[in-house]
Amino acid sequence: MSDDATFEDGAEQPLRLKALDVEDLGVLSGLIQDAVFPGSEMKWDRAARRFALLLNRFRWEDADKAEARKRDYERVQSVLVIEDAMRVQSQGVDPRDKDMVLSVLAIAFDAGEDGGGFVELTLAGDGVIRVQVEALEVVLKDVTRPYVAPSKGKPDHGA
Repeated sequence: MSDDATFEDGAEQPLRLKALDVEDLGVLSGLIQDAVFPGSEMKWDRAARRFALLLNRFRWEDADKAEARKRDYERVQSVLVIEDAMRVQSQGVDPRDKDMVLSVLAIAFDAGEDGGGFVELTLAGDGVIRVQVEALEVVLKDVTRPYVAPSKGKPDHGA
């Protein structure tokens, strides 16, 4: 027997969020924590000044509901776009290794002068992607329907 649908079930929509300040970016950071992506899914379009990642994002916004209903945890493919990207640097990431799977721990902004600065993606295993930007503008958009997380589990960071 399954549970009846609730009003809240109908309200689930793909995420489409934009961060224009540090507080907004903190929200995105929580949502992309534990997202994974292969190195082949990073792209910097120098002419368009845009850096993008195709992430397999753990659906943290749904984790409590999954636990309450005793159903599998979910992931969703999402695009993370950093606009006004003037330069991209990385440490601990081999751009030639397209099969390397990277895991996001956090995203933060290191402010510089005149609204510019650096958007930093901290990765598991001491990796960092640092994007110099003219202004802070980061977009997160879900691009697929949620799917059952392959591990069927919730990421655990130990306590």
